[in-house]
Amino acid sequence: MAHWLSDSLVIYNDLKDGKFIAVIINIHSKEKRFINHPVSAVSPDGRRAVSINFARLRHTRPGYGYGGDGQDARMDIAFPENDGLFLIDLKTGETNLICSIARVQELVPELPQEGREYFNHTLFSRDDSKIFWLACAIPKRNTTSLTVNRDGTDLRACFPRGWGGSHFDWLNGDELMVTARHQGKQRRHILFTVGQDNYRVLGDGLLDFDGHGTFSPDEQWMVTHTYPNNPTRENKLFLMHMPTDATIPVGRFLEPETFTSKWRCDNHPRWSPKGDMIGFNSTHTGSRQAYIYKLNWK
Repeated sequence: MAHWLSDSLVIYNDLKDGKFIAVIINIHSKEKRFINHPVSAVSPDGRRAVSINFARLRHTRPGYGYGGDGQDARMDIAFPENDGLFLIDLKTGETNLICSIARVQELVPELPQEGREYFNHTLFSRDDSKIFWLACAIPKRNTTSLTVNRDGTDLRACFPRGWGGSHFDWLNGDELMVTARHQGKQRRHILFTVGQDNYRVLGDGLLDFDGHGTFSPDEQWMVTHTYPNNPTRENKLFLMHMPTDATIPVGRFLEPETFTSKWRCDNHPRWSPKGDMIGFNSTHTGSRQAYIYKLNWK
């Protein structure tokens, strides 16, 4: 969960005195400052962060939370009132609960008696005004895509029930792409405007799959990928031109069979700040590595 706050400051999570915290470190002077909550996402201006319960996440989705009991997981409560999505002022350390897990109860599918709801996968909009996240449930991991304003107002479910949601990125301050089960069926890359009922299925049928789609800084391109759920176990990278839906294959990368289940390697493509490079992960050489594509735009 490490994030850059500026050219000299990095924030990351740690365990201190038995509690989950965040550490802000100056990479030049090594000076540290401590925040009394772990972070899950940082605003683009580096002034704020959001926090979730990583101990609860560890119990509800193993492999995604933190061990060590650094937070009260509150696993005895399906929809706790005092847990959920927290907003942190990174200058003062002040933390406020802006959306409790209990508050989303009417927006998510009904839980069985033994079920528990949890939050994960948070992201600020590009103008810092809104936050997207996933509300998930055990034992079946029913998922609901949600947005809320930074001050906790205007809580919304992004899609009708049954559409779920998986991977996502903000195009700007109001438009958001989520891979979801379109009309409850096929997963597609869907772009919608927060607060409106209209949406756009991206890729003209060529991107009807789940993938970690992300947008270029100039909002003109999206990069995404497939999973190796095919006979050749290939991860495939694609670029899509937002104004025209033109989709361009970028590369194919074999994932060896040893990288499966929790050892899998998603490509997770990301853009450089200038939009002239794409970074991604891959295991096609037999080990997990990070790679860079340099783009020669004409």
